[in-house]
Amino acid sequence: MKIWHGGDIQTLANRAECRPDEIIDFSANINPLGPPDGLRQAVSRGLDDVVHYPDPYCRTLCERVSGMFSISSERVVFGNGSTELLFALPGMLGVKRAVIPAPAYIDYETAVRRVGLTAVFEPLDPEAGFIIDPDKLEKNLSGKEMVILGQPGNPSGAMCDTDILLSLADKYPDTFFVVDEAFADFAPEYESLAAIEKKNLIVLRSMTKFYAIPGLRLGYAVAAAPLAKRLRGALPPWSVGNIAQAAGAAVLEDPSYATKSREAVTRLRQDLTKDLTVLGGMTVFASAANYLLVRLDEKKMSARDLAARLLSRRIAIRVCDNYRGLDETYFRVAVKTEEENRILLSALADIWASASEVKTRFRPRPRVPAVMFQGTSSNAGKSVLTAAFCRILLQDGYRVAPFKAQNMSLNSHVTRDGGEMGRAQVVQAQACRLDPDIRMNPVLLKPSSDTGSQVILMGKPIGNKDVTGYIDYKTRAFEAVKQAYNSLSAESDAMVIEGAGSPGEVNLKSHDIVNMTMAEYARSPVLLVGDIDRGGVFAAFIGTMEVLSRRERAMVAGFVVNRFRGDPTLLGDAFEYVRRHTGVPTLGLVPYIHDLGLPEEDSVSFKARGNIGREKGNDQVEIAVIDLPHISNFTDVDPFYLEPDVFLRVVRNPGELGRPDAIILPGSKNVPGDLSFLQKTGLAESIRAMKEEGAFIIGICAGMQMLGKAVEDPHGLESNIESGLGLNLLRIRTVLQEEKTLTVTTARHAASGLELRGYEIHHGESVGEDLRPAVVREDGVVMGYESVDGRVFGTYLHGLFDADPFRRWFIDRLRISRGLSPLTEVQAVFDIEPALDRVADIVREGMDVAAIYKRMGLR
Repeated sequence: MKIWHGGDIQTLANRAECRPDEIIDFSANINPLGPPDGLRQAVSRGLDDVVHYPDPYCRTLCERVSGMFSISSERVVFGNGSTELLFALPGMLGVKRAVIPAPAYIDYETAVRRVGLTAVFEPLDPEAGFIIDPDKLEKNLSGKEMVILGQPGNPSGAMCDTDILLSLADKYPDTFFVVDEAFADFAPEYESLAAIEKKNLIVLRSMTKFYAIPGLRLGYAVAAAPLAKRLRGALPPWSVGNIAQAAGAAVLEDPSYATKSREAVTRLRQDLTKDLTVLGGMTVFASAANYLLVRLDEKKMSARDLAARLLSRRIAIRVCDNYRGLDETYFRVAVKTEEENRILLSALADIWASASEVKTRFRPRPRVPAVMFQGTSSNAGKSVLTAAFCRILLQDGYRVAPFKAQNMSLNSHVTRDGGEMGRAQVVQAQACRLDPDIRMNPVLLKPSSDTGSQVILMGKPIGNKDVTGYIDYKTRAFEAVKQAYNSLSAESDAMVIEGAGSPGEVNLKSHDIVNMTMAEYARSPVLLVGDIDRGGVFAAFIGTMEVLSRRERAMVAGFVVNRFRGDPTLLGDAFEYVRRHTGVPTLGLVPYIHDLGLPEEDSVSFKARGNIGREKGNDQVEIAVIDLPHISNFTDVDPFYLEPDVFLRVVRNPGELGRPDAIILPGSKNVPGDLSFLQKTGLAESIRAMKEEGAFIIGICAGMQMLGKAVEDPHGLESNIESGLGLNLLRIRTVLQEEKTLTVTTARHAASGLELRGYEIHHGESVGEDLRPAVVREDGVVMGYESVDGRVFGTYLHGLFDADPFRRWFIDRLRISRGLSPLTEVQAVFDIEPALDRVADIVREGMDVAAIYKRMGLR
C-alpha cells in the first residue's frame, strides 16, 4: 500500500471498500475545527467573480498579510498552495545543492531534485526529539546552497530555536534559509519569522492546514522585496483563482478563529499524547503542531500492518517508513476532534494493547441508533413528525424513546414523580407507549417576559434567567442534557430526537445545545423539515445548508417536505435541483394532515387555529377561550375540538367575545401581567358582563387566580408587578409562593360526583371564603371552588376536561342552560392512540423509512 502523502481519501476509501466520507482520516493534518464560519459566505460571493480573471498579484491578500506582520506588501508572494512556491524556489535561487535536516516533508527532496540539485541530508536524532543540532547543520554550510527545514518539522512536530536560525542566516549570507511554517500557526506563542527581513531568509506559510482549506490550495512566501519579486516572476500567471483569493481574505479577517484553534488543538494534542502513551509499547514524540509522530517499540507488527488493520475499520493513519531516517516502526496521526480521537484510541487499544484495563478505558461510548428532526423554522411540524416516527419504530418492533434537549414552551406537564416537562414530549412518549419521563426533556424554558424565562432543569425549577444569564448557564445545562440522554438511550433500541427552531439561526449557533450540538453528541443523522404550506421551502433548505458549517452539513441526511397539498409529480425537478445544489436527497414528502387529533406543541399552532374556520351550528353550545399574552397549558381545551355539539372560539379582544355559553380563562405564566392585559383591553369588563347575562365562567390554574379578588407576587416570580386586582368573580385571594407545586392528581368533581385525573403546576396558594368546594383531591384537599350559583368555577387541575364523562356532563349543563336537550351519552372519546397510528401510517407512506433506518444504523 504505497501512499506517499496523507489525505489521498479516494485511494483510502477504495482500499477500505467504503465511501470517502466514511473514512476518519488521521493521515492528513488539517485543523480539526474545520474552516472558519465566514469561508462559505466568501466563496458564495466570490462565485460572481469567476467571469473575470483573478488578480495576478493577489493584492488584497498581500495587504492583509502585510498588516498581520507589519511589513511591506512587496515582500509577500501568494501561490497555489505553499507547495507551488516551494517547487519554484530551487531553480530560481541559482544554488547548486540543498541541505535538508531529515526526516522532513518529502517534497523538499522532490523539489530540489526536479531541477538537478544535489540533496544533502542532515540526520535528526529521535532520542533528542528530532531537534536540529546547529553545530551539525553548520558543517554542511559553505555558501551557494539552500537549507530547507520545517518549523515545526514534519513529521516530528519539533521546533527549532529561531535565534539559532537567525544567527546562522547572519553567519552565512550566501546561503538561503527556507523556513517552512506550514504548521506554525498551531504552535502556541510562536512568533513567525515572516516579520524579520533578511536578504537570504524565505518563509513559506500554508493557509490550507490551519484554515482547513486544502482543496482551495493557498499559501504564501515572505522574503526580502528583491527576492520576492524574483519569486513572483518564477510563478505561472493567475495561479491563484478568484475564489481562493476571496476565501483567503475572509479567513484572515477572523483572529478569534485563530485563537480558538490554537487553544483547542493544544488541548486535544496534549490529551491524545497522554492517551497514546497509556496504550504502552510505543513512544509518542513531543510536538508543537496538530500531529504526533509515534514509534512502535514492541515488535508486535509494523506500522504498515497496523495501518492496514486500522483501515479495515475505516481509520487512516500516515505510515512514515518512506521518510529518510525512519523505518517500519513509525507512523503519524493528525490531532482531530475529541470524538474522532477516541475512536482511534479505541481501535488502537483493540489491536495493540494487551492489558484489559486499557481496552476498557478506551472503549467507545455506546452509540444507540438515532434520528433527529430539525426544522427550517419554528412550527415546521418537527414535533408531530417526531411523534409519528416514534410510533413507526414502535410498530416495527423497536424499543424507542423521544428526546428534546431544550424546549421553550408554556405548555407543560407533570410526570408521576412530580417533574415538569414539555407537553410535546409527553405526546411523543405516548407514541412510544412510555410513561412521560423528565429525561425526555431535561431543559424546559417557560417564558415569563420578552427577554426572560423560568428555567426547569430535570423537572425542577431553578429560577428565572434573562437571555444573557441563561447563555452563561448553558454549559452546565448541557452536562445535564448529556447525562439524561445517556441514561435514556441506554434503555432503548432507538432514539428519535427533536430540535428547536432552526439550526440556521446564526445568532444562536455559538451556544447551541439543542440542534447540531445535540446531533453531534448523539451521533445522529439529521432530517431537515420544511413547511411547504408556508411557501419557499426549497429556498429554505438551501439557505439553511448555506449557513451551516461543514461539520454540521455532514450530519444532514435528508430533507423532509411537510404539509404538502397537491400533485407530488410536480416536485421532481425541485427535489433534483436541491440535491444537485446541496448533495442531500429529499427523503420525505408528507401531506397536509387535516384534523391531526394530537395536542398542539405550542401556542403558535393554537393561535393559528383561531375559530377553526366554521360557523356555529344551531345545535351547538359556544365556548370562548381567552387567548392570554402569556397563555400556558392551552391543551386543556383540546378535548372540546372533538365534540360535535361544541363551537370553540379563541378570543383576543372584546369584539371577538360575542355571546358565548361559557368562557374559559386558561393558564398563564405571568398572572399579574395577563390580569393587566384583561383590564386594559376591556376583556375583564366584558367577562363580568357575560357572567351577569348567564354565561358560565371557568378558570383553570392561573385562570382561577385571575377570577379572584387579587393576585400577589411578592417574590417577583412572574413579573415586577407585586399585586394585581382580579376580576372579583370568585372570593379568593392568591399569593405566589417560591415553592412550586408539581403533582399528578386524582380528584372528584363535587357537583357531578365524577372522577377527574390531571396534574398541578402552580406557584400560587389560593384561599377562599364563603365558597363551595368544586374539586376535591383524593386526600381531601380542596383544589377548586365555585360561586354559590355555580356559574363561576375555578380549579388548579390541568386536564380537567380530558375525562369523557365529566366533559359530557359539563357540555350538557351548557345545553340545558341554552334550552337544548342534554345528549347524556359520551359523544367523543379523548384518546390519541388512534390518531397516533393514523399519523404514523401517513408519515410512513410519505417517507423513505428504509433509507432513514440505514442511516440510523438499523437493519
